[in-house]
Amino acid sequence: MNYKDYYAVLGVPKGAPEKDIKSAYRRLARKWHPDANPGNAKAAEEKFKEISEAYEVLGDSDKRRKYDALGSDWQQAARQAEQQRRYRTQQNATQFDFGFGPNAAAGAGTSGFSDFFDMFFSGVGRRGPAGTAPSATRGQDMETTIELSLHDIYEGGKKSISLQLEDSCPRCRGTGTESGRLCVACHGTGRTLSTKKFEISIPKGIGEGQRIRLAGQGGAGTGGAPSGDLFLIVKTTDDARYKRKGDDLYVDLPVDLYDLVLGAEVQVPTMGGNVAMTIPEGTQNNRLLRLSGKGMPHVKGGGSGDQYVRLIGQFPQNLTDKERKLFRDLKNLRNGKK
Repeated sequence: MNYKDYYAVLGVPKGAPEKDIKSAYRRLARKWHPDANPGNAKAAEEKFKEISEAYEVLGDSDKRRKYDALGSDWQQAARQAEQQRRYRTQQNATQFDFGFGPNAAAGAGTSGFSDFFDMFFSGVGRRGPAGTAPSATRGQDMETTIELSLHDIYEGGKKSISLQLEDSCPRCRGTGTESGRLCVACHGTGRTLSTKKFEISIPKGIGEGQRIRLAGQGGAGTGGAPSGDLFLIVKTTDDARYKRKGDDLYVDLPVDLYDLVLGAEVQVPTMGGNVAMTIPEGTQNNRLLRLSGKGMPHVKGGGSGDQYVRLIGQFPQNLTDKERKLFRDLKNLRNGKK
């Protein structure tokens, strides 16, 4: 990542007053606007972007102070900022660790600007081309994953959670500088990670990949505008007993061979507790039996899915001589032998 000398881009000295910076920007913007260079539009567009980028920093007092504070430390600050950004990216990609980053919604990035600009100045309110202050902007909606067990989802209700979130640095208030130097808390990025606790309401039966909205818990707004929302994307943890397909649940139930052959009444575990189920006489091994309404609640209300029970026959082990003889007799009887 190359350091951008924004003063050189605008052709002004480092101590130039704001009016000179604004004047230089307007002059160069008129000169390099793509519409004014029809014969060399592509090169003019790149130059115009560079001029606009320089003015976004130098024409904003907070950004300019942060930029000036980088000085010879800009490479170290860049490395620290990149490490922090990679950490956030890794957390977002993993998602099981409650990693958190801004949602890639419209307006969330600074596409079209240099890596240097994105590294140090993304997420800070921009000025318009005339140098006017940015209007009040609602905070970004943000998202992260939350792991829930099948029992959490079946029961629904309140749950306390802790999430690691990224937000504006509280020490420098997102400017990246403090007393004219790089902020020691965020290393000039203006962003920090912190752990926050929430009490959430889990809708019964919510599905994998669906979202729980926490109003006003997203990115902070600017200019007095409200904060964005935080969306929790549901990920269901593996369950040792149950498998979920839609709102139906599947469970394996070991049963004696004799119960399959002769029929029986057995106890079956469900999310709501054990229930009695009748095995018909002569049931085949691995057969699925259905328990109506014993699955997951429909998230929009109006009943529940079903539970399917797979019967797994358990064959007797370590037969005694008498038991072995009885099985032989049964085999001969089935084959029509005396």
